[in-house]
Amino acid sequence: MFKQYSFKDYDFKLVIFVLALNILGILAVGSANPIYQSRQIMGSILGFFMMIVVSLFDYNVIGKFYWLWYVVDLGLLGAVILAGSAANNATRWFEIAGIRFQPSETAKILLIIFFAQFIMKYRDKINTFGFIVSYIFLAGVPLYLIYEQPDLSTTIVIFVILVAVIIVGGLSWKIMLAAGLVAIPSAIVFLSIILKEDQKLINSYQRKRVLSFFYPEKFVDDAYQQTNSVIAIGSGRLMGKGLNNNVISSLKNGNYIIEPQTDFIFAVVGEEMGFIGCMTVIILLALIVFECILIARKTNDLSGRLIAIGMASLIGFQTFFNIGVATFLLPNTGLPLPFVSYGLTSLVSLYIGIGFVLNVRLKARDIRDRRGNFSKLEGL
Repeated sequence: MFKQYSFKDYDFKLVIFVLALNILGILAVGSANPIYQSRQIMGSILGFFMMIVVSLFDYNVIGKFYWLWYVVDLGLLGAVILAGSAANNATRWFEIAGIRFQPSETAKILLIIFFAQFIMKYRDKINTFGFIVSYIFLAGVPLYLIYEQPDLSTTIVIFVILVAVIIVGGLSWKIMLAAGLVAIPSAIVFLSIILKEDQKLINSYQRKRVLSFFYPEKFVDDAYQQTNSVIAIGSGRLMGKGLNNNVISSLKNGNYIIEPQTDFIFAVVGEEMGFIGCMTVIILLALIVFECILIARKTNDLSGRLIAIGMASLIGFQTFFNIGVATFLLPNTGLPLPFVSYGLTSLVSLYIGIGFVLNVRLKARDIRDRRGNFSKLEGL
């Protein structure tokens, strides 16, 4: 399972981008709520170690057990509904020795690995009716389990990831066009239904979040968090008020931002690191996504390409949703900012996902080197 790779072929750029972003996250979490900083540091150390170990594993060997990972994923998601701990109107966590474990975060990585291998195995049938029905069913089961926690935001993110993966896997543009013609009006109908008071599709608190986005002046209490987030980001101006500051006018210091170390960590970055801090975080996230896409382009192995694209989609779309919520461009959702927000399961899972991408890069270079040597032998 372990292979000997050339040290010079390791993608140190991606590692540096991730570490730099993670360090900024640790500083922001410590300023938002100091009691979580030591845990975030321990999670970062564990995640970094796991990333290095996974990067030296042959992802194709791990991929051979893709059905096992799928079953494990369903087992964890099912168990959290039956025996998980509840908080904030949702049951999404296991409590183990005082540490929360969130299966929906590991599900993102496990599903990327599963569907990357599944699509590669049946790539010749990807545009057939049978494959598409199978794909929808296999994706629908974990999505339903996550939706029932309830966790609509994570459900949407994983849905987007799996759409990106199958498109890159070779889905016909005709099928994509047909799906779009169905999806767009369906989304409009869904939105019109959930805005009705007697609807049963989503919970009442989720409906209020949507309504507060469209009518913030009528739902002031529900728009409270996002409104304060925008004010905090704007008040940071160019350089910010400084980390761990004692400024009286700070919204974070006045506890006007609820749980600032998690979903609204970008508000802390904006207020305390200013426009420069916000742009640094956004650029680092964009560089990570871009590097994953470059790695996907460099490999000829479909499974590896889909793993890299899956991680690019995960980090890219989750960043878009998190920052969109913090700046009031999207309805309020509970999604962490990758490598920045506090959350050990999310942080370690992301590091493991990056480890797989690093191995895809190493394998791509290893295959090219072997082909080059083979060509030289043929020339002799």
